[in-house]
Amino acid sequence: MYQSASFNSAVPTTLGLLAETIRDPLITDLEVEQQLETAEYEIREIWSKPELILPELVNVAAYKDNTLGNPLLCPQERLQFIDRNVVNKYRDTFFHPERMVVAFAGVSHSRALSLTTNYFGDMKKPQGPTLSQYGSETSLSESSRDSQISSSSSSSPVTSAYSSPASTPPSSPQSSSNLLSHIPFLKNISTSARAQASVSSQQVPFSLDTASHYTGGFLVLPPLPPPANPALPDLTYIHLAFEALPISSEDIYALATLQTLLGGGGSFSAGGPGKGMYSRLYTNVLNQHGWVESCMSFNHSYTDSGLFGISASCTPQRAWQMLEVMCRELQNLTLETGFSSLQTAEVNRAKNQLRSSLLMNLESRMVELEDLGRQVQVHGRKVGVKEMCAKIDALTVKDLRRVARLVFGGNVQNPGKGSGAPTVVLQEGSTGGGKLDFGWERIQEKIARWKLGRR
Repeated sequence: MYQSASFNSAVPTTLGLLAETIRDPLITDLEVEQQLETAEYEIREIWSKPELILPELVNVAAYKDNTLGNPLLCPQERLQFIDRNVVNKYRDTFFHPERMVVAFAGVSHSRALSLTTNYFGDMKKPQGPTLSQYGSETSLSESSRDSQISSSSSSSPVTSAYSSPASTPPSSPQSSSNLLSHIPFLKNISTSARAQASVSSQQVPFSLDTASHYTGGFLVLPPLPPPANPALPDLTYIHLAFEALPISSEDIYALATLQTLLGGGGSFSAGGPGKGMYSRLYTNVLNQHGWVESCMSFNHSYTDSGLFGISASCTPQRAWQMLEVMCRELQNLTLETGFSSLQTAEVNRAKNQLRSSLLMNLESRMVELEDLGRQVQVHGRKVGVKEMCAKIDALTVKDLRRVARLVFGGNVQNPGKGSGAPTVVLQEGSTGGGKLDFGWERIQEKIARWKLGRR
């Protein structure tokens, strides 16, 4: 995304500068080298912080070796292959008019249309290049022998992907895995593959419109080193996720309300009393268990799939118990009756919170502009605030319970035909002694006892 704010009188000049930057950038070798040095530093920083790298690895484990499992963070070993030609090839592959949306805020539609036509109207949809995957290295190729990129005119963005056998369950042995090639610095990774899994060098062509195939799985990282500052706590980090709904689903508002209802955060709230203290993960987890450092829900919605789950950190000796608590909170959302089942008052409070957050975010003109561009790119139209608020307001306890059962029961039916299995990513603290307890089979048994996911 390229974004700018300017005076009304300078809109044509500003758009002209953006058009020149997008269409005819002067990319030098020196600039690329400087950015590669910055990227290498940032990659090391992110990998040293579990709270930053584990959300990325949840996708890697959940969509093993395909689509959304491809890393957003550049693997360190790939940096040496990136130069000005690779950057230009990337631009030639993805910077096509059918993938572009030009959005304006504070400009009349007729003027916006005229300016866009003037600066971008002559762009043509090219026939190539094509994209191929060679083992752990991705190359851009002009060759017609490679699989052709789909030339669909749809405005919805799709993720680049290479195919993964839909029939392969997450817990079955694999003779090869591209997963390891995405994880720099780490050699001893436990996944659903065999212990001696190797990276295949076979060429695997893929199309940019391949459906995201959710596999589920277990990924454990080497234990963290002791904290550099003795005053800092030694923590184990756990993420538990299930395949959720795509952004186009009618139930996406129910899922967003469930996330707000679960809420969560850290054990210390800088905002003082009342800051998120009524969410379930605060009242049922953080306020009840002193050994929990953080616990929060997350919801990622993509064009053809999604992820919903809970991330937590706790003292290493309590990691197994932490997983139990996370499963309990998710199962409670599916209960028909009982003290822990969804209540009308808390659902209404979550709906009000969601509406309030939505409206306050859209008070920012820059946020409103980004929202406009993204919605047109994904939905093909602008979904108005009144429409979103009306759909949130119409939700009932039954709607939320039905969606919770659908997602946490592993029964989501997305185009990629996911496995329905859970996804668990774990990194233990330096004083953790429970590694033997965290075998994938035992984890699946525990999650299955809570009637979550499918095996």
